[in-house]
Amino acid sequence: MASELQRDVPVPVPQQKELWGSDAVAAMLRALDIPYLALNPGASFRGLHDSLVNYLGNERPQMLLCLHEESAVAIAHGYARASGRMMGVVLHSNVGLMHGTMAIFNAWCDRIPMLILGATGPWDAAKRRPWIDWIHTASDQGALVRDYTKWDNQPGSVPAAYEALMRAAQIAQTPPRGPTYVNLDAALQEAKVGPLPLVPDVSRFQIPDPVLPAKDSIEKAAKLLSSAKNLAILIGRVSRSEEGWKQRIALAEKLQAKVFTDIKTGASFPTDHPLHAAPPATFPDGKLLRDCDVVLSLDWVDTAGTLKAAWGDAPIGAKVIRVSVDQHLHRGWSMDYQGLPPSDVYMLCEPDVAVPLLLDAVRARPAAVQTKREDELKGDEALSIRALAKAFNEVTSGMEICLTKLPLGWNGAYRHFRHPLDYLGADGGGGVGAGPGLTVGAALALKGNRRMVVGICGDGDFLMGNTAVWTAAHYKLPCLFIVANNRSFYNDEMHQERVAKERSRPVENKWIGQRIEEPDIDLAMMARAQGAIGIGPVKEVSELKASLQKAIEQVRQGNVVIVDVRVLPGYDTNMGGTPPARR
Repeated sequence: MASELQRDVPVPVPQQKELWGSDAVAAMLRALDIPYLALNPGASFRGLHDSLVNYLGNERPQMLLCLHEESAVAIAHGYARASGRMMGVVLHSNVGLMHGTMAIFNAWCDRIPMLILGATGPWDAAKRRPWIDWIHTASDQGALVRDYTKWDNQPGSVPAAYEALMRAAQIAQTPPRGPTYVNLDAALQEAKVGPLPLVPDVSRFQIPDPVLPAKDSIEKAAKLLSSAKNLAILIGRVSRSEEGWKQRIALAEKLQAKVFTDIKTGASFPTDHPLHAAPPATFPDGKLLRDCDVVLSLDWVDTAGTLKAAWGDAPIGAKVIRVSVDQHLHRGWSMDYQGLPPSDVYMLCEPDVAVPLLLDAVRARPAAVQTKREDELKGDEALSIRALAKAFNEVTSGMEICLTKLPLGWNGAYRHFRHPLDYLGADGGGGVGAGPGLTVGAALALKGNRRMVVGICGDGDFLMGNTAVWTAAHYKLPCLFIVANNRSFYNDEMHQERVAKERSRPVENKWIGQRIEEPDIDLAMMARAQGAIGIGPVKEVSELKASLQKAIEQVRQGNVVIVDVRVLPGYDTNMGGTPPARR
């Protein structure tokens, strides 16, 4: 696959003596090395749009045209997850920002760095056009996202915009990472500035070096870990670094610890390793932790809830070592910080910093007898998600795959992860519609890489965000979407069934207001309408492998492919299927 990205090339622009405020903003974005800006056009940033095209030539950063603001933000989210690099998004005034808010919340919950640019105004009321500039101007536009961004600002001059952009980039990329928002006044963008104001040396405004834990904390933690009788390591939000991956394996092996990973976060430990205690799950089985006397939590999402699942209302019967900087991001508006866990040792640093220090400090523990897990997927006559997983594993055997999204009914035992890029995690905020954009963003980050990008989405997820497919097709970003299509918002059918049972009402009515049928939606046709290849609907298990093989061959040729697989609704109760989340 070619690594060069499709780019819309502008005609040459004569050299100009007069420059504009938005030219200065564009120059600053280039200095900050922002590679791409995903956007849906809007008049509030028409000045910046012109500068990106006619001043910078639509490169460094390059614009990525999106058909919806939520997809634009999701693409930036997926790009950062796969690459470790931050890219930018531009959202049109208050209305575009409101469209993008769900995706911004996803990035916030997933601790993803992102530079979001907005626009408003003109702030000076005397300069506003009748009607439209008034309804697209807010007195405090940043308030729309202030509770789930790390920082926001609305600069009033070019020097202030320089500083705001540098600060936003620095804050977004400093752990714990997250989105930042800079709102640009339309009048500032369209003001003449003469010669370009001097762009600051951005090398003097870099993110700080990682914070190291106190020596006493490492020693205390090492003592607890080395003397534990039954030790568990909970691995949550960690980097995609291969070195970090190897060090986590080395630490687990040196300590002979049970390891747990989470389907909500990306691949962090080989799931077929003998020390991996159970398939990754949304809600890990607390029974496996109950006998542990020491628990090491590496930025695990919801440590308190996981411990409660093990010990219930009784005191936590294990010493807890917590490694996380997440408390720096906790606010009162969103409860994404989860419960407050007990900590006998608390290291306010990133796991990738603490693990090598602990690896050096701990004593090796004797090897425990490992119980072999039975993860083999048996045959399935019905076209279920399990059957889909089995066929997918068979046709991708030996291939390097980057899974960007998994549907709710997916069991963690369905596929093993053996590399940090094998799986990128859930969407962060637990909503619907991010899957397509996350997949396209990962395809952007991995373009030219031999690893194939695949998103396995539910039909509701795909339908809400499917216009991201056009962006992938337009910019020639090869990727595969497999839609596990049960023609229903089935998660909520299960909720309605539970409510009906509690109230002694007929469960047969659970489908009303949930099913996506009559008329049936032709997802393959939707794909073709956007320049992608559509396959399906695949309705029989016998058709599945051939359809997936055909799709993979098309992706290898550089295409975007959508396969509509008509799966039966339901969760795999035989293999400890994931319980439905409240949505």
